[in-house]
Amino acid sequence: MIDINKQIESLGFETREPRGLYEPIAYALSTGGKRLRPTLAIVAAESVHNGGLINGDAIEQVYPAALALEVFHNFTLLHDDLMDKASLRRGKETVHVRWNANTAILSGDQMLIEAYKLLAQVPANKLPQVLNWFNEMASKVCEGQQYDIDFEHMSQVSIDDYLKMIEYKTSVLLAYAMQIGGYIAGATPAQQEALYQYGLHIGMAFQIQDDILDVYGDPNTFGKVIGGDICSNKKTILLITALETADPESKAELLQWIMTTERNEEKIAAVTAIYDRLGVREACDAIMEEHTSRALLQLDKLPQNDATESLRELAERLATRKS
Repeated sequence: MIDINKQIESLGFETREPRGLYEPIAYALSTGGKRLRPTLAIVAAESVHNGGLINGDAIEQVYPAALALEVFHNFTLLHDDLMDKASLRRGKETVHVRWNANTAILSGDQMLIEAYKLLAQVPANKLPQVLNWFNEMASKVCEGQQYDIDFEHMSQVSIDDYLKMIEYKTSVLLAYAMQIGGYIAGATPAQQEALYQYGLHIGMAFQIQDDILDVYGDPNTFGKVIGGDICSNKKTILLITALETADPESKAELLQWIMTTERNEEKIAAVTAIYDRLGVREACDAIMEEHTSRALLQLDKLPQNDATESLRELAERLATRKS
């Protein structure tokens, strides 16, 4: 398996000029993360190529797209953190906090350009389709972010609305990572669709688990401030489920806390207690597990090899992750 971190280091952002533009990019890419998107692209390629044992030349053809996906993902995080006024990302200061808002915008813009420069290195016979998918993915991510922003000003958001938003904002990036990786490695149309659906449902499960961890996670392992979504009244699947299922008394109490703009421990504790009383976590766990199951079903449509087994283990691991 490719060492994603070494490949990112080889891009040399830390030595480029002007430093004010490239140093924040190097910082953002060095803060860790799961490297899930490039890993999925490469494992997808391995799952369909030569019985799961992809040769050196073939796997190298996937590298540029895999790195482009990771750089693009981190570009979105710079801008998301700025829009959300988030102070921490992966346990470290966000770029707009460490530097300033203008730096987060401009360095983020450059990261988007760098992603397309990497994508241009995809083999010429594969590039038109890969570029088309990448553009579709990028547009949907922006649309998902806008839906998320729109939700802030909507008094009522349904679970279906929420699921569409996270499909666009989070899941399609994983889905296209799988499809692109498989396509470059020679996947059949049916295999491409199975890879896409696996990535889509893994992404849904991943984001739902992220919402759950924001309330119930361990701050020492989660890497973000616990209760941030509650303090900002963010319409997560937990809040939406609570509002849809609450009895009148619990709903009135919850709405009262939503109207409270103070970001404090009392609010976090009170809203969490309402979630506990309504069984919100269990309901959200069930939705997350359903998407995990749907992802696992897609693997039956792929060659059964070590790479496919790795995808099966990944799905199960993401469903129980703590960070």
